[in-house]
Amino acid sequence: MTEAELKSHIRGIPDFPKPGILFYDISTLLRHGPAWKEATSQLAERVAAHKPDVLAGIESRGFLLAAPMALALGLGFVMLRKKGKLPGGTVGLDYQLEYGTDRIEIQDDAIQPGQRVVLLDDLLATGGTMAAGVALLRKVGAVVPATAVMIELTFLKGRERLDLPVETLLAYDD
Repeated sequence: MTEAELKSHIRGIPDFPKPGILFYDISTLLRHGPAWKEATSQLAERVAAHKPDVLAGIESRGFLLAAPMALALGLGFVMLRKKGKLPGGTVGLDYQLEYGTDRIEIQDDAIQPGQRVVLLDDLLATGGTMAAGVALLRKVGAVVPATAVMIELTFLKGRERLDLPVETLLAYDD
């Protein structure tokens, strides 16, 4: 499927979650089996080029990409979650968002030092959450060769906050 064909499965919802925002809803893509399979396959091919040992997903929609992709590539999958959601020992990182602060955590034994980890999320907007995820993975000893997203809002310039390649399946320029 072409980029235009995949985009036809993503709907824009105006004024969500607040007035003036156009929300790109991937749920319509997820419920269309052939399009979902194709999108995952295309992104997996790009991710595989970075030779990861493990894939990591950012809560929660990043899990929808990283988990099936890890399975398809024969890799492990780890979760970056909000504070207090993971059992056992965790390592966390507080970070700034354009509207406040947040915290993400990873289990302290999820990554072995030196493992190559590609970080996935559904969307790259301003880059704050993705940059925090990369920093957290590096904090626990991961080598992060790239990140990957299904959708990039290029006009928000989120990739400029990252010091590594960003693999993007679908880009929106406005």
